[in-house]
Amino acid sequence: MELTNQIHPTPEQIQTIIKEYPAGQPVVMINLLRYKDKTGNGEETGEAAYARYGQNVLPFMKKVGARLLWRGDVKHTVIGTAEGQPHVMLLVEYPSIQKFIEMTSDPAYLKAAEDRTLGLEYGGLMASTTVYKGA
Repeated sequence: MELTNQIHPTPEQIQTIIKEYPAGQPVVMINLLRYKDKTGNGEETGEAAYARYGQNVLPFMKKVGARLLWRGDVKHTVIGTAEGQPHVMLLVEYPSIQKFIEMTSDPAYLKAAEDRTLGLEYGGLMASTTVYKGA
């Protein structure tokens, strides 16, 4: 999987997930995030810009019933190359793909998401269904 310089889905990717993801089923978005060393203005780190986005997105998540399940800092690549590895992984659950699209289409969300774009070198995002929940 090549993630370099990928931050936003293509229109084709959005149409595919709308058509093919099971309607009304919860979706867990797996986020693979790599921060820029410095943002475009060079005055802050990508991590700081993304942290601002993280705070500003919380009301939008609450509005659609989404929740952060897990966040972890990537420390070491055990299998594969460490070159370009993500800095952070997140698991965010949405009640449905429709709620995810509703949130990410909101003009106010899109304004808040400018900090996501500002802060990330790449932002891989994979939609997954839950097959197993541990005890």
